[in-house]
Amino acid sequence: MSETSPKSTSLVTVLAVFGLLALFAILVYFVYLPHESGVFVGDGVRTPEQRKKTLADLHAKQDRQAAAYAWVDQKAGVVQLPIARAMELTVEHYAKKP
Repeated sequence: MSETSPKSTSLVTVLAVFGLLALFAILVYFVYLPHESGVFVGDGVRTPEQRKKTLADLHAKQDRQAAAYAWVDQKAGVVQLPIARAMELTVEHYAKKP
């Protein structure tokens, strides 16, 4: 029976393994762990009446946009059409195809 001696691990290999583990720990710390976001600068707490008014204002703005013509990208020739007109043009477009 031959006796084999265990191979010794070089110092460079040990340092490389510990270095990679440290790099992994730093990566996990900066990417996955939550960080403080700072002071909240939003609108804060709103009452139900304020939320209803904000929602009503948003719906009114969306209704105005849905019924108006406007440029989306004037250089590219892209326009915003009222929904009813866009549906009419779509029906005409598909009616022309065989």
